[in-house]
Amino acid sequence: MDVSQYLEIFIDETKEHLQSLSDHFMILEKEPENSDTINEIFRAAHTLKGMAGTMGYKRMQRLTHDMEDVFSEIRSGNMKVTADLVDILFRCLDALEAYLDNIMNSADEGTEDNEDIIKLLNDTLKGNPAAEGEKTETAGEQKEAESSDSSDDNEEKRKYRQFQYAEFEKNAIKEAKEQNKNIIAATIYVQESCLLKAARAFLVFKELEGLGEVIKSDPSVQDIEDEKFELDFSIALITDADEEKVQKAILSVSEIDKVYSEKLDANTLFQTQEEPEVKEETKEEEKPAAAPAAKAAEPKKAPSKAVGSKPVINRSVRVDIEKLDDLMNQVSELIIAKNGLVSVSENDSNTNSQSFTEQIEYLERITTNLHESVMKVRMVPIESVVNRFPRMIRDLSKKLGKPMELYMSGEDTELDRTVIDEIGDPLMHLLRNSADHGLESAERRKELGKPEKGSVFLDAYQDGNNVVIEVRDDGAGIDVEKVRDKAIEKGTITAEQAETMEDKDIIDLLFMPSFSTAEKITDVSGRGVGLDVVKSKIEGLGGDIEVRTKKNEGSTFTIRLPLTLAIIQALMIELGEEKYAIPLNSIQTIEDVTPEDIKYVRTKEVINLRGMVIPLVRLYDILDCPPREEESENLTVVIVSKGDKQAGLVVDNLIGQQEIVIKPLGKYINIEKMISGATILGDGEVALILDANALV
Repeated sequence: MDVSQYLEIFIDETKEHLQSLSDHFMILEKEPENSDTINEIFRAAHTLKGMAGTMGYKRMQRLTHDMEDVFSEIRSGNMKVTADLVDILFRCLDALEAYLDNIMNSADEGTEDNEDIIKLLNDTLKGNPAAEGEKTETAGEQKEAESSDSSDDNEEKRKYRQFQYAEFEKNAIKEAKEQNKNIIAATIYVQESCLLKAARAFLVFKELEGLGEVIKSDPSVQDIEDEKFELDFSIALITDADEEKVQKAILSVSEIDKVYSEKLDANTLFQTQEEPEVKEETKEEEKPAAAPAAKAAEPKKAPSKAVGSKPVINRSVRVDIEKLDDLMNQVSELIIAKNGLVSVSENDSNTNSQSFTEQIEYLERITTNLHESVMKVRMVPIESVVNRFPRMIRDLSKKLGKPMELYMSGEDTELDRTVIDEIGDPLMHLLRNSADHGLESAERRKELGKPEKGSVFLDAYQDGNNVVIEVRDDGAGIDVEKVRDKAIEKGTITAEQAETMEDKDIIDLLFMPSFSTAEKITDVSGRGVGLDVVKSKIEGLGGDIEVRTKKNEGSTFTIRLPLTLAIIQALMIELGEEKYAIPLNSIQTIEDVTPEDIKYVRTKEVINLRGMVIPLVRLYDILDCPPREEESENLTVVIVSKGDKQAGLVVDNLIGQQEIVIKPLGKYINIEKMISGATILGDGEVALILDANALV
């Protein structure tokens, strides 16, 4: 049995427990008497200790064991939670995360013993009079002492289950006797609270295999591996080691409660087995000897679950992203096949019978449902990204010396897994930006009549086919004059341009490469990297970002992201002889515009649409398409938006709405940002997908 096969499960579950610890440490800091939180932390530390022990990560096991000891004292009321203890616990969490990083990179926990943190934990315990002197023995030594005492006091308890040996096992025992080896039988009891009994048993077998050969077990090895036993199991071992060494090896495994062992005499071992009457009597006599401990420890069997009752286990399933990508690809091909059928039905009147149309409608329903099902599987709550931010804001508050609080909402909002994996860094950058540059010092806030503690907000919600994430603060806001002066100083804009620019356009300069108004670069935010990195990352995901600000009231950064990146609804259009797709979620309306409606502002074409001045974009100029020879008088204009901004795209013809599969263009094609990908149409023709954000 190889524990490496469980590594992936160990990593996933450890991440969950570490996140649980982080969340509960945050609560504990504010509510040191919260017994539910204390119990949850104890349970998480206990489970982590067991998991680390099972995988053989001794350093991780030791640290979580000491954390468990501290919380055991807190639970029993012998200790109080202090601010210093919470700081130590956060250091423990960082150390555990470092162990996990090493394990993820190399399957090994590393060589860092974290003696300083362990000393702080133990000093905390020693500083507590109720616990002083309690940790003089290791858990293994205590168990060993208990086992030794009980064996001296009550010889009867050392009896073990009688085995029926097969012929080859008898031969092995006789051979062992000739070689002067010991035959030791033992019954091992795991703790009642043990969560992974089979794993504990496996570690016992692993320890014993280092001392000799296990020739018999009850239940069978397979049953033990399948956890088909209560709290005890028995083994027979051929070894050069003595009985004490065998006991010591078994007790070195965590969550083993006690061991009853006996050195067997090979001469008398088989004699009792060859006399049926004696054998039965012996078994009857010896059963009660092994039973008392078993009876005391045996848990009550849970009542059988009623049909339809809610299971207590987590019903989520972890799925490899590669499998989902493969499934998504199959759906993509299915949609292309459906588009092919549609194309055939439109072009060949002979096949356009009612049954053929019905088949297409049926196929369309299947592909749509399959698409929705796959998308649901791929969707992940944004919580998996944002749950690390409260801890980050807590640390920033201490580091910057500014009292601040993070308020989050909409953590259950779901996004495509590919987007989730990429959105963490931009959000972290924006939050650090709010904490470092946005929020004022406590003294300055007091002068302005604001609460001394600053507030940072992270809100997520679904809006149609998009997810909106807002990062806002109640800080100083963006100083537009300062941005304007900096832009002129850096040569980004001229003084003449600055005079005609609106405040919103000035603020957008913050997203220019390496543009920063910070007086000095700090390791909290800035680092010489401006918001341009955030913007390019978000636009790379098909989204956009905009900022609103008010002096001394705060700033709001709004990120808008598509729910999915693979299959979208699009409007198909024609330009000359070429076909293009415009994503439906960026389209506001489609207008029929007469030449008289077109006006000019600073030599640029605009239209006045219901009180809004919207610039026109002649796509055939930008995309270098030859316009049609016969141009109709009225123009077909597709109004697209990016945040508050709108533009009218002039197209030759509308083909209609279609569900399309986005295919990447590949790294060898250097193309303008206005093209976000391509799709394959029903007739096999390739159509490019226009990025409305870039066009606006």
